[in-house]
Amino acid sequence: MVSLIRLFIFIACTVIVSSTEASRVLELSDKLLDIHKEGPWLIMMYAPWCAHCKRLEPVWAHVAQYLHSTSIRVGRIDCTRFKNVAHTFQIKGFPTIMFFKGDQQFVYNGDRTRDEIVKFALRLSGPVVQEVTRTTSFDTLKKDREVYFLYVGERSGMIWDIYHNVASIFQPHAFFYQSHPVVVDKHAPIVKTPTLFVYKENSHYNFSGHDITDRKKLNETIYKWVNAERFPTFPKVTQGNIYQLYLTGKNLVLAVVEENPLEEVSPDMLEFKDMVESVIKRKRQKYHDHFQFGWVANPELVNRIAMMVVPLPSLIVINTTTNHHYFPEDEPEKLTPHAIELFLEHIRNENAPKYGGNSFVVKIYRSWFEVKSSLVSMWQGNPILTLVLFGLPAGFLSLICYNIWCPDIFDADDEEEENAEASHKKKD
Repeated sequence: MVSLIRLFIFIACTVIVSSTEASRVLELSDKLLDIHKEGPWLIMMYAPWCAHCKRLEPVWAHVAQYLHSTSIRVGRIDCTRFKNVAHTFQIKGFPTIMFFKGDQQFVYNGDRTRDEIVKFALRLSGPVVQEVTRTTSFDTLKKDREVYFLYVGERSGMIWDIYHNVASIFQPHAFFYQSHPVVVDKHAPIVKTPTLFVYKENSHYNFSGHDITDRKKLNETIYKWVNAERFPTFPKVTQGNIYQLYLTGKNLVLAVVEENPLEEVSPDMLEFKDMVESVIKRKRQKYHDHFQFGWVANPELVNRIAMMVVPLPSLIVINTTTNHHYFPEDEPEKLTPHAIELFLEHIRNENAPKYGGNSFVVKIYRSWFEVKSSLVSMWQGNPILTLVLFGLPAGFLSLICYNIWCPDIFDADDEEEENAEASHKKKD
């Protein structure tokens, strides 16, 4: 009987299933408030007038199609019709992507691409730490997971407890697994158990704090290690993940290039990007603990940070703690791996000139730069709309000023004429 009631509620919740067979997106109503705990649900909160929502629609259809064979139900809800849903889940902007699992709710803040949204949903749909029971499963993991964490040992003890707790914090951002020495076999170098690894760039990197006996210190060490290692060695930095990279507390070393509409990088910029990447690939042991390397294909993102239009290609280092940034003295075309290493050493020794920061003056200038950049972007994108938006208010303001000041001028002229006539009469 209970199952029939739940089925009835679910049918009532689904107003429209997409008209095309390829789309698996469920159009939901406010009945979601009654059944969202019976997830997992992946929901897009949208508004029909929102341009960002419209751009996300084809991506969302691909996400639903990809997850159709899983237990995750993908839907969307019009928050302009069902405002109680937006109020209950405290929706502050559109589109907002949320994942529901039991009493848990997660908001997605990454890139709005099919692959990233799917990985977000898959990470949260399963247990916090997934157990690997077959050796052959690691071949699949290495193929499907760019980065993952692995605990080898029994599910007991201080290290396991801390690993599981940290995994529950970072589950929206990374995959966590547990296995045994016999299963791991030759996939990772097991010396003793328990042990922790992170897999990236076709290699397993060992956690070095296994011998810490103080629980508080071990918890802090594992947390910092996971937080710093959850990114590839040289990721693409975007508006969606830069905030997470800031949370590492490392200096962010960025190769700034530009992509064309087909997401292709020109040969000269690609050569520059590869050169910057070669530094961290060759000197990972030296720089990994202090610097997070990456590359940016959206120069506007870096322009807002640097408060200037950076040349292309370019190299910038950002202190994620103080918001200062650094530029090498050499021109980009003259940079070599050795010159970059010297530049990084100057930053570590605090000998490099720094710009930006968090001072009041810098914040004012950054706000002005962002406003100016937005206006320029609007003008370049649609000059007619920009003229309408800013020309009409300026015109109305001019009319108001005219009505305020011009009558006074005319009145003053009339008074002067009357006074002149009166003086003439007195003379007569």
